[in-house]
Amino acid sequence: MASRNGFAGVGADSREDNGAMDVSLTFLGAAGTVTGSKFLLRTDTAQVLIDAGLFQGLKALRRRNWDSLGLPVPSLDAAVISHAHLDHCGYLPALVRQGFNGPVFMTADTAALAEIVLRDSAKLQEEDAKYASSRGFSKHSKPKPLYDLDHVERTLPLFRTVDFDASVAVADEISVRLVPAGHILGSTSPVITVAGRTVVFSGDLGRANHPLLRPPPPPPAADAIVVESTYGDRVHMSDPSNDLADAITSTVARGGSVVIPAFAVDRTELLLLALGDLLRAGRIPAVPVYVDSPMALRGLQVYRDALGQSRGDLRPDLPEDLLEDRHVHAAHTAAESQALNNPAHPCIIISASGMATGGRVLHHLKHMLPDARNSVVMVGYQAVGTRGRSLVDGAAQVKIHGEYIPVNAQIVDIEGFSVHADGDELLTWLGSAAAPPKIVYVVHGEPAAAATLARRIGQELGWLAVVARDGERVRVR
Repeated sequence: MASRNGFAGVGADSREDNGAMDVSLTFLGAAGTVTGSKFLLRTDTAQVLIDAGLFQGLKALRRRNWDSLGLPVPSLDAAVISHAHLDHCGYLPALVRQGFNGPVFMTADTAALAEIVLRDSAKLQEEDAKYASSRGFSKHSKPKPLYDLDHVERTLPLFRTVDFDASVAVADEISVRLVPAGHILGSTSPVITVAGRTVVFSGDLGRANHPLLRPPPPPPAADAIVVESTYGDRVHMSDPSNDLADAITSTVARGGSVVIPAFAVDRTELLLLALGDLLRAGRIPAVPVYVDSPMALRGLQVYRDALGQSRGDLRPDLPEDLLEDRHVHAAHTAAESQALNNPAHPCIIISASGMATGGRVLHHLKHMLPDARNSVVMVGYQAVGTRGRSLVDGAAQVKIHGEYIPVNAQIVDIEGFSVHADGDELLTWLGSAAAPPKIVYVVHGEPAAAATLARRIGQELGWLAVVARDGERVRVR
């Protein structure tokens, strides 16, 4: 059987010496970096892409979003999406722009969140291209977005929702089972069965103490495991609430406001839970909390709907009103957002994006970074090359909308809110596998983090572990 578009991925002479079907895995992203997750699984007769994420951060990485994947995109039979974060699903409309029209498999909550994320991504890209053109700070005479809203609308009908743990055929001799990953609502660790072999992709692996989601189960027996390593060289603090309370209390005491760049999906929900606990305990002043991100507000509704139905990967017995709080105010309109640039009284502003790469948070940073009374609290991973990383690394100024902005506000970095497993948690998850795999490929981490995790896997588990190289193709045996 040829692939759905007539392109046999590795050719008719690609069978192994023993006559078995050849199965290969190519790392098209998230190798040597934490963004752009794309893994191509190929057989004699089919090609399936596991995750289709955008590159973020350094300009050299962002430019790769425009590069060819090195294969005829219409030849792809299907895609499998582990979860709805942009670095795992954000490239889908670019695939459609290049001619992909196959099914895209994911859970129902991932589909609901991905729809929000992709529409927001297209809107921001269109706005950024228009802004760059009007201000003349792009080197292109007519800057264009990677994709637009029309490409997103053509992508959404391709979504095929799959229940957790249900096995579904996605291409010739390739099936997938989506196992809960405990990272964000609907997130999974895809388990691919192909020609009698099994490959487990961790996706972004969550933590056992996520307040909303069940912990990820042990991985099944597999020939290969592809594991993330975002925090592979670190161990999270056990309770970040003390640092958050200190930052808010000291900022309000000097008459300032707190800006929290936060990922719109899941991180906003966790922050609202933490802030609600701190307010009820009297550990922080009773100042208003604003959620200023249309995407975050829509994502919050998906979480509230899920709580109302007690569905999917949520922890059992969570109250329906868990994410309701009288101190929380929504900034829906542009005018409401603009009013927060110069708040009349101390407040807390949660706004996307989490790495300060785009969105409304840039306007807040532009106005509030110069004032030493204010604080910017970073509560997630900051990729190399992002404004968030520059702030965490102590930059004296950052460039926003073509202008350099002085950094006088206090910058506070709190890693404990991460919903990525740390090095110890990744080792624990791997070590709980039903049987040792033949090999582990370490991906989705900066070089030091990936190398540290691979070394620990070898030393502590006694398994063969390799840091995947960008563009590398390996056989699955």
